[in-house]
Amino acid sequence: MPGAPILLLDHVDSTNAEARRRAEAGETGPLWIVARSQTAGRGRRGRAWESDTGNLFATLLTATRKPPAEAAQVTFVAALAVADLLDAYAPPSLVTIKWPNDVMLAGDKASGILVESGMHARGGLWLAVGIGVNLAHAPPATERPATALSQHLRGDVVAVPAIDGAAAKLAEAFAIWAERWETLGFEPVLDAWRARTPGLDGPAVARLGNETLAGRAEGVAPDGALRLRLADGSLRMISAGDVFFGEQA
Repeated sequence: MPGAPILLLDHVDSTNAEARRRAEAGETGPLWIVARSQTAGRGRRGRAWESDTGNLFATLLTATRKPPAEAAQVTFVAALAVADLLDAYAPPSLVTIKWPNDVMLAGDKASGILVESGMHARGGLWLAVGIGVNLAHAPPATERPATALSQHLRGDVVAVPAIDGAAAKLAEAFAIWAERWETLGFEPVLDAWRARTPGLDGPAVARLGNETLAGRAEGVAPDGALRLRLADGSLRMISAGDVFFGEQA
């Protein structure tokens, strides 16, 4: 299944920012905006995203009539698409997902996903599904260890893919998962995501902006929220935040 068209730019401030500008100008996509380099890449919670040349910086601009809570499920679609991309070049046994959407190689972070949205002038929501993948380089001095695909290539793979090739493979994988989401609903997407996501049944620490919670993860709810059982026995549903598995505060 072919993916959405790809616009490949040499330089941009941020592919998500470019998607936002186009959405606010009335575009609906679907369109993949890909850049060879970024000057102001962003991650979750306002963090800077290192933008070394040779890595993949891509944002899918699209529109949806889904309500916001349901539209947010696209982050699971994106994580599965990135995992499929990495599977094509690295041993699949090394590729996992950390809740909710960090894609890992050998336990270290290789990708990040940032989904932004807003009301579209034509109705519904515009979505900017931002994806960064460390193809050639891993950023230094990160809070948690990061890695790059170049460090985990299979023996039959001679080099990391070029930006345009990686973008095409990502777009194709995303289109396949998005079609399943649209036609079969979220459950099969969530099932596939669970199969790639270890640590959902053990100690965990969640950092949520203004509080840190420690407890035991008890899987995910049908909407993908993390179930975290606290020491006092209460259950918290975590929809967004930084979660570290296998740890106690």
